[in-house]
Amino acid sequence: MAPLLLGLAIVSTGLYAGFMLVFLTGIMPALGRLTDEQFVAAMRRINEDIPRAVFVTVMFASVAFPVAALVVPVDDRTGTGAALLIAGLVCVFLNHLITAAGNIPLNNALAASEAQGTADHEVREAFEVRWNRLHLVRTLLVTAGFALVVASDL
Repeated sequence: MAPLLLGLAIVSTGLYAGFMLVFLTGIMPALGRLTDEQFVAAMRRINEDIPRAVFVTVMFASVAFPVAALVVPVDDRTGTGAALLIAGLVCVFLNHLITAAGNIPLNNALAASEAQGTADHEVREAFEVRWNRLHLVRTLLVTAGFALVVASDL
């Protein structure tokens, strides 16, 4: 059971890190070239569509499977392997914390601005740079978390 859980921890953190990296390196640069009106509209739609079942499942699995892999006893796990798994889990958890405390409130403000009729330039100015900085940090954290979870199995 332990090897399966560790394998699922590796897959789920890898999928989540890959999603974050694609968003950082592909989606946001492409959106950055749009006009204010296009950017704001696109981000609103993305924020409506992303938190669906598959994404939410992978996001939570990136914490649940490393935790499960830690609590299941393993005879041949070294102290180093456990420490690497814990460190990976901490990185992923910090990623989720930044998401909840930083990116989601910005997403919510972006959504609320639609009903308030705020000018797209002002909305983008209040959103884009802050969101991208937070996303960079959380992408680095989850990528490090993935590497640490993988290293815990070596």
